[in-house]
Amino acid sequence: MRRLSSIITLFGILLLTGCQDILECVINRRPQLEDKNLARARLDRFYSDDILAEIKNEPRDNSYYYYFSIDGELPRGLDYIVDYRSIIIEGVPTTPGRYPINIRLTVEQVNDYYEDCENRLNDCDGLCEETTVKRYVLAVD
Repeated sequence: MRRLSSIITLFGILLLTGCQDILECVINRRPQLEDKNLARARLDRFYSDDILAEIKNEPRDNSYYYYFSIDGELPRGLDYIVDYRSIIIEGVPTTPGRYPINIRLTVEQVNDYYEDCENRLNDCDGLCEETTVKRYVLAVD
């Protein structure tokens, strides 16, 4: 009886959410930012470093749009540029210090998006999550 109850509960969950959502999170497809330390910047010298984004457990990384933003202030003289799957921080820093920044990445699938597949709990993009945030520290000496 207990086993039948478990099967009925599992069937109910799958019926409400769809198998795809459960598989997406089991496979753990999600955007991720490179795990790295930013290079140290030197005052009044050109600086450039990049952070690469990808979709974890997804061989078709290029089938997504990548949207980046930075929360926190970059040192005066530095700015960022988005180059498809990379965010590049560059310029000539004019203020020393340690600058903690959060890079936010949101992705959206380019192809294979079907409106008739979408429901309240399933957007059919193949991802468990669509956004991630990672903290970096940029040091300027």
